[in-house]
Amino acid sequence: MFSKSKINDPAPKTDDQTPAAQDNATTPRQSSDFKPQAPKAKPPASVLSNDLHITGNVKTTGDIQIEGTVEGDIRAHLLTVGESATIKGECIADDVVVNGRIVGRVRGLKVRLTATARVEGDIIHKTIAIESGAHFEGSVQRQDDPLSQRGKSGAPAPSSSQTTSTTPQQPAAAAKAEQQPS
Repeated sequence: MFSKSKINDPAPKTDDQTPAAQDNATTPRQSSDFKPQAPKAKPPASVLSNDLHITGNVKTTGDIQIEGTVEGDIRAHLLTVGESATIKGECIADDVVVNGRIVGRVRGLKVRLTATARVEGDIIHKTIAIESGAHFEGSVQRQDDPLSQRGKSGAPAPSSSQTTSTTPQQPAAAAKAEQQPS
């Protein structure tokens, strides 16, 4: 009916258990000792279908495939622009594969323009591949770290949406300021 508790009794010693292993067998494991059995599977790419229109920025640490229209900046690990896609904004990713249309700057470690690609904007890259038939208007600049926001000079890289224009009032105002005694 009642049996003697075996909590305080040492476990029987076997050939493969050393005293340290015997101590570990009787003590509870701490969470720092836990190691997963298998590495976590990489989640699948997020897909924005061709009937989707997004106005605003899109940011992910994973992969994304755009088939619709995005008016805003995109930041991702792997960015795939589908043939039916149109992006109006800056695209920043480790890997960029362009099959569709981008109007804006592209920054990536690896940039690939396929035969169906249409890019209107500058490309800043570490490596680039442009297939025959791709349409590209803009400048190409190689950088060791194209994902950083700074150019080679250390100054912030100019944005494709920023334009500098001078109006007739600016020089007159500057001349007036120089004439006044300080």
